[in-house]
Amino acid sequence: MMQRVSRILNPGVRAREMWAWAMLDFANSGYTTVVLTAVFSAYFVGVVAGSAPWATFAWTATLSVSYLLVICSLPFLTAYADAHAARRRLLFISVAGCVVFTALLALAGPGDLWIAVLFVVCSNYCFGLSESAIASFLPTLARQDSLGRVSGIGWGVGYVGGLFALGVALWLVTQGQAQGVGARVTVPWVMLSTSIIFALATIPAWFLLKERGVAQSSALNHELSGICQTLARIFAELGRDFSEFRRLLFCIVCYQAGISVVITLAAVYAEQVMGFSMTHTIMLIVAVNIAAALGALSFGHVQDRLGHRRALALALIGWLVTSLTAYAAINAAVFWFAACLAGLCMGTTQSAGRAMVGAFAPTDRLSRFFGLWSVATQLAAAIGPLTYGGVTWATGGNQRLAMLCTSLFFLVALIILKNISWDRAQKQRDMSYALFSVCKQEVRASD
Repeated sequence: MMQRVSRILNPGVRAREMWAWAMLDFANSGYTTVVLTAVFSAYFVGVVAGSAPWATFAWTATLSVSYLLVICSLPFLTAYADAHAARRRLLFISVAGCVVFTALLALAGPGDLWIAVLFVVCSNYCFGLSESAIASFLPTLARQDSLGRVSGIGWGVGYVGGLFALGVALWLVTQGQAQGVGARVTVPWVMLSTSIIFALATIPAWFLLKERGVAQSSALNHELSGICQTLARIFAELGRDFSEFRRLLFCIVCYQAGISVVITLAAVYAEQVMGFSMTHTIMLIVAVNIAAALGALSFGHVQDRLGHRRALALALIGWLVTSLTAYAAINAAVFWFAACLAGLCMGTTQSAGRAMVGAFAPTDRLSRFFGLWSVATQLAAAIGPLTYGGVTWATGGNQRLAMLCTSLFFLVALIILKNISWDRAQKQRDMSYALFSVCKQEVRASD
């Protein structure tokens, strides 16, 4: 088993280091599943905000602030990490922050709106940074022809982590209900348990995950003199030297916007349109996570054989079928089929997308390019649910039509993906790295 795993890793990378990296996905998924999707979101609206008319808007606005902070700061932070070989430092500062602020969510009780808002913004901001930092290690661990398999392993382990954290949360809530204790008491304990699971899952990476970047000279680091200059340089560079990666970013924004709708509003759709009870909705979330784990783990081999571009295209077609099936579903069985298909497509899409970023990114700027990937996903997380909510509001609560409109995100992503040239992207990556190596040698010679 270990020898088989070693064949898909770069020279000098041991299997245990890859598994330690995958455990970071395990930790992250526990946060998203429990805090953002299943538990704290409902607690925020129903208990902290007291089910006020503005409660749902306050929740989405809080998340939007955290996404905006990530979008504004991540390009600068990742450029700094590349220049100073500080990817590991960025990773563990952001991980520690997410652990601490998740635990502090336990302080939010009825009426403690600003406490909840502050710690949700801080924890989700740190989560966004850590997600980018985790992804930037992928090309340093996996061989170019095995990016899909290693990325799939990470996503698969991540979904297992989400299921585990959700299982612990449900056990705490069930025990509280059996003792006549409500969410006001049990949810703070759930936040503490989630932060503990997060912290424990990251311990192997503290000891095993290595920083393989090389710090650049002071002359090359001069580009970090200002955030605005850094951002301008990065986006100018995309337009000039990395046109295929720029197209990939637009593709990611489109399909991640659709995926964000599923992640944040699947439970709402199940209850409001399909009439699911809370128990059935929780079972649905569990089923989706299991399907997503299977998709990420099993499809990694397929995408390395077919190519990441074709694999992503198949997944996007699956998403189109999923959204159209959910729109047309009139009974529970059909909707369950759509939900499980969504899970399979979710793991596959996210794994293939991250692998494509790894294949397109120059090795001297991994943090920066994965930072742009994270910015794209954060932007999509705001666009998708906002569009869904806007259509629902404009049509007097027609969530079926909103789901139908969501399919357009996947259709546009497919069109953009069709125009991405894999060969041209590889040439742009190799040419960029060759130019960087020449510049580096000239700087050393001048020193």
